[in-house]
Amino acid sequence: MKSEGVGAYLYSRMPARDPLTILLKNAAGQVLVDPAGFLRLHWSGPLRALADTQAMFTIAAQALNEHGWSRILVNQVHMLPFTPQEQLWISQEWLPAAVRDSGYRAGAVVVATNVLTRLATAFVISSVPQLPLRYRSFDLEKMAIQWLLTQPV
Repeated sequence: MKSEGVGAYLYSRMPARDPLTILLKNAAGQVLVDPAGFLRLHWSGPLRALADTQAMFTIAAQALNEHGWSRILVNQVHMLPFTPQEQLWISQEWLPAAVRDSGYRAGAVVVATNVLTRLATAFVISSVPQLPLRYRSFDLEKMAIQWLLTQPV
């Protein structure tokens, strides 16, 4: 199965061993559907291209829209910092469109151990204060999920 803009990165929607469904896996990480009613963006540690990051976010926006959901769990524990190009694209293009067109409203971020990654993420989030979007940062995924499940679908 292919989707515009993501090409061969998109996996068919076959269930993983657990109840999660993998929508995308590439150098940036994975986008998964959690049956509890939210998406998971699980970032990898290796270097990635801007196209890999864009593919992850594009698939996430499409999936939010398809499921009628508004919540994403973002695990950045092993992630390298966003590049300036990624920061610009996410804050100026993807986030406004995801909120406007896909209903994105709540993000629970499991923060990276890398301080520069934390700073790059904080920059992206703080650059869009006008959006109706709630973010909370957590050290533990379990706590992030608990908070995310209290947010409207």
